[in-house]
Amino acid sequence: MRTIDWIDGAIELIDQTLLPHRLELHRVTELPELIDDIQRLAVRGAPALGVAGAMGVALIAASVDAANGDEELDRDEVRRQAALLREARPTAVNLSWGVDRAMTRLDEGAAAILEEALAIRDEDIAACISMGLRGADLTRELTGKDRVRVMTICNTGSLATVERGTALGVIQTLLEQDSLEEAFPLETRPLLQGARLTAWELQRMEAPFRLLIDSAGPFLLSRGIADAVFIGADRIAANGDSANKIGSFSLALAAKHAGVPFIVVAPESTIDMSTASGADIEIEDRGPLEVAGFGGVRTAPEGVDAVNPAFDVTPHELITAIVTDRRVVLPSRGETLGGVPLGDLRS
Repeated sequence: MRTIDWIDGAIELIDQTLLPHRLELHRVTELPELIDDIQRLAVRGAPALGVAGAMGVALIAASVDAANGDEELDRDEVRRQAALLREARPTAVNLSWGVDRAMTRLDEGAAAILEEALAIRDEDIAACISMGLRGADLTRELTGKDRVRVMTICNTGSLATVERGTALGVIQTLLEQDSLEEAFPLETRPLLQGARLTAWELQRMEAPFRLLIDSAGPFLLSRGIADAVFIGADRIAANGDSANKIGSFSLALAAKHAGVPFIVVAPESTIDMSTASGADIEIEDRGPLEVAGFGGVRTAPEGVDAVNPAFDVTPHELITAIVTDRRVVLPSRGETLGGVPLGDLRS
């Protein structure tokens, strides 16, 4: 089952807020529904948001086209609605990237926009396969081991993409190649994407794993529990700084202390060369309610405020490697995103 797809003139997506208790598809026919699904994290994960952005533009164009009847597509109205979609979540660059790429076909009409959105979907599937293979090979190379123990945070599997995933896609590939000894997903506070989603996906692929509380990850790395750390990314700046789920920076510091490779896995579309460094990345704060309770049950006293950044930024100096669908870049060896000659990209 795909996390997100275009079926019979509408977007169908897995409502991730209901997992792991219910697996339910939500059919989206209007832009406000899609924006709400993005903001409440029914659909999430950088690559999936890119596909959602592109398909959202296709949905807008189809709606505007139908409203106009025989008249020419109202491009200004499509642009107005696409701008609302583009800003639904600020940190993940893939959402705006998907919207912008679909909008390049605006002058060709609604059918061309849909064609571009479906191309983005198909490219995402191929990219995940490529990242899995590159990441698995690199892990064995960096660790010198045929079977490895790996740690990860948040959800970077098929639920964060269309199929397979980024960082968790590497773990799936290691499993398929009989190179995974054990995985250690972190629970991922405050919305427990690791406990709810990653654990669910690891169970479905029958991978050996044990769930960790977030604060245990750095300590257990210092005790040698894992051979490598994998994370995804919501935006990678031009200098290699990487924004990912809150808690990633702590794992990077611990991995550096433990001498464990810290590997970022994300498609090329997540690299934002217009953002110079992590200091320029807007970090979304999701407010106090997610911290003050969970599942509709309040756990903090009434009136308690909170700081709730959804992401943090890992400086490139702490990143061993960045694995994309097209290349492996090693910041730890002085390689840069813009300065690696094409001939040096790993096949």
